[in-house]
Amino acid sequence: MISYPPEPFRIKVVEKIQLLDREAREKVMEEAGFNVFNIASKDVYIDLLTDSGTGAMSDQQWSAIMQGDEAYAGARSFYRLKESVEKIFSFRYFIPTHQGRAAENILAELLVRPGTMVPSNTHFDTTQANILARGGRPENLVISESEDPSTRYPFKGNMDVAKLERVIEEVGTENIPLGMITITNNASGGQPVSMENIRQASEVYRRHKIPFFIDACRYAENAFFIKSRESGYENKPLLQIANEIFSYADGVIMSAKKDAIVNIGGFLAMNDEQLFNQARNKLVLREGFPTYGGLAGRDLDAIAVGLWEGLEESYLEYRVGQTKYFGERLLQIGVPIVEPPGGHAIYVDAGMMLSHISRDIFPGQALSIELYLEGGIRAVELGSVAFAYEDPSTGETIYPALEMLRLAIPRRVYTRAHFDFVVDVFGRIMENRETIPGYRLTYAPKLLRHFTAAFEPVQ
Repeated sequence: MISYPPEPFRIKVVEKIQLLDREAREKVMEEAGFNVFNIASKDVYIDLLTDSGTGAMSDQQWSAIMQGDEAYAGARSFYRLKESVEKIFSFRYFIPTHQGRAAENILAELLVRPGTMVPSNTHFDTTQANILARGGRPENLVISESEDPSTRYPFKGNMDVAKLERVIEEVGTENIPLGMITITNNASGGQPVSMENIRQASEVYRRHKIPFFIDACRYAENAFFIKSRESGYENKPLLQIANEIFSYADGVIMSAKKDAIVNIGGFLAMNDEQLFNQARNKLVLREGFPTYGGLAGRDLDAIAVGLWEGLEESYLEYRVGQTKYFGERLLQIGVPIVEPPGGHAIYVDAGMMLSHISRDIFPGQALSIELYLEGGIRAVELGSVAFAYEDPSTGETIYPALEMLRLAIPRRVYTRAHFDFVVDVFGRIMENRETIPGYRLTYAPKLLRHFTAAFEPVQ
């Protein structure tokens, strides 16, 4: 019997949801241009679009919000967040931002130039877009095991360090303004990165004097996987594991909307004083004063508490267990997913599940549409709609390795019964999957097109 630890919390507040009938859902989808991002939240029954900013805050976080200091400069809330960031991430300098992509934007503006290249295990969509927007090239160097969804390698999010060495030699260090690693590796199935791999990548970056930044929005889940799967870490506290992770880096970009379990916020942290001063100046220009950075004081306090709650072992045991339960149930009915299940989402191999739909008519998008039509469930395509892009130097279209549908799990929001409902809906889709059509674009911007694109079915 598949199970997971009971929730380490009690529910004190609830929100009503409703399941529209099939005819109403069809009308909603057509009016949305067959893009689930355009559907109003009130028309969604179970929302697995993202785990970013959609979690339920705790009583301690709501209490902290009441203590928010809204002073324009030098707010107490800033110093409470500063203390949390210093103890967990250990960088000398940090600036708050309104969310993770604002931190990416500042970092990319300061370092990325046309013709330069930024390596990572796998860049996520906004990171990739911020690099492309400045004429840079995002280079994904994830290990080959990540391309086989059924392989149960424990750290499929790892960077291929040998490839990294080759790329640096080919491109030249002068053309690589920074190097990155994303933990966990969201664009490659939410898979974790091992401590050994982070250390090895760090050694390469430092030997070549390339600044190393970690995209750390799910650092706590990654730390839990290191503790659970990597030899030598099973008895170490999660805070100690987190401290070691960041000791190998020169800086971090963080969306607090994930592992800090808040609805808005992020930060940029680093050790380089000169870079910090430049980043702080950019922050003042676009986000706000350095001690609030586009956030209210109450948001800073919620993050300060949430960073610690996200590191609690009992919470992570429940969260990772819940995700595993969901994934194993889908496997039981024949739904192909990226294995093993990660920490924040289940990734359905839409290319395999809808093998009759070619990637130019977007199997992941087709599956996201069908999931809403069949059960009022919203999830996001992470395949060629989200990640295919034109190489700025060659004009060649670069496709992702897999055509996926991500079922992201909001933190402390849904129960086992909700996931069982989703599994039942997938069961019905599996029975009729060969009748599902592909979709073509009728409108799309150049960058981050999946957010606002419109589609029509291909008959």
